[in-house]
Amino acid sequence: MHHLCNTLILGAGAAGMMCAAHAGPGTLVIDHARAPGEKIRISGGGRCNFTNLGTTPANFLSGNPHFCKSALSRYTQWDFLDLIARHGVAWHEKTLGQLFCDDKATQIVTLLVKELRHAGADLWLSSQVTDISHDGSHFHVTLDREGRRVRVTARNLVLATGGKSIPKMGATGMAYDIARQFGHQITDTRPALVPLTFSDAPFAALSGTALPVRALCDGVSFDEAALFTHRGLSGPAILQISSYWREGQTITLDLDPTATLFDALRHQRQTTGRRNVTTELGHHLPAKLVAYLAPSLGLAGNLADHSDARLAEIIGTLRGWQMKPTGTEGYRTAEVTLGGIDTDGLSSKTMQSKHLPGLYAIGEAVDVTGWLGGYNFQWAWSSGWAAGRAIAESAGDH
Repeated sequence: MHHLCNTLILGAGAAGMMCAAHAGPGTLVIDHARAPGEKIRISGGGRCNFTNLGTTPANFLSGNPHFCKSALSRYTQWDFLDLIARHGVAWHEKTLGQLFCDDKATQIVTLLVKELRHAGADLWLSSQVTDISHDGSHFHVTLDREGRRVRVTARNLVLATGGKSIPKMGATGMAYDIARQFGHQITDTRPALVPLTFSDAPFAALSGTALPVRALCDGVSFDEAALFTHRGLSGPAILQISSYWREGQTITLDLDPTATLFDALRHQRQTTGRRNVTTELGHHLPAKLVAYLAPSLGLAGNLADHSDARLAEIIGTLRGWQMKPTGTEGYRTAEVTLGGIDTDGLSSKTMQSKHLPGLYAIGEAVDVTGWLGGYNFQWAWSSGWAAGRAIAESAGDH
């Protein structure tokens, strides 16, 4: 069987479906999975953190920090909010500008499928690419579609298959391989937004303990919760800092990010000074953590026996707890892949390849990685929209 189309989009995820809704007539989206938008469905605990009110280019990591500016400024978080309002999807802000569906993440998937169908695009599921070539004017793609071999000829090919995160859902580095085939460079890729691990399991006794911290690494800091686990550290602050951490580097935890502990303990010294210093510290930090740190802090005696200088020394240690992770939990739990198709080979306005006209790359496959909190979905919407619009406009030129 042979199928002709104007645009073939590989990957029916957030970026691919957004692109399909804007790419104009003759668009076909394919995905290996049995349902579209599978990562959307499981995201945000099944509620999908679909964007962030505070999205700016500063919330993204890339070899070229300017690359994301064009797409983000032309299709913004407000544009996506307009789209979901038209579909009647109710949402709420959770924390730090993070927006979630009131109901289910599948509402976002349904909305995107409706949008692409309304635009006249076709969606083929359970379809896998077995071969891709280009003859100078068109792409020739061989698919295995539900056990049948199908050949597709397309003027445009869009790489929207994401990164390597969450392999059990079928994630592979396929977009990188295809981009390489057509002359693109791939930057170093690694798991990001991922828990950090320590080979000697130092925090096993604290497993399940959480508290607000400031996590610092490589000159960057995040004020959010940290969670101690059997294998190491997790929680939003740690997932954020994991994008900046590299093997061999130390991270610093500030356990008094609001800098209020000194004054609080001085006040307690006047009112409940005869109580044990460990007990009093336990009013501000989890008791398990205070007990864990007590030996290294030399905590002993009553609060009243501690001078300002001694309190400042204890708090200084709590505000500069340094540790060296040995690794991460890897792609198995990573929310996103850091790195990807080098942005030097792409147009920031259209997401089109500079090496081969008609080839586009969008979403997580590109070397643009957002912070935790809805930013990676916004990049998918913005980059998908930019490529879709560019394809629709170029169709008028042929």
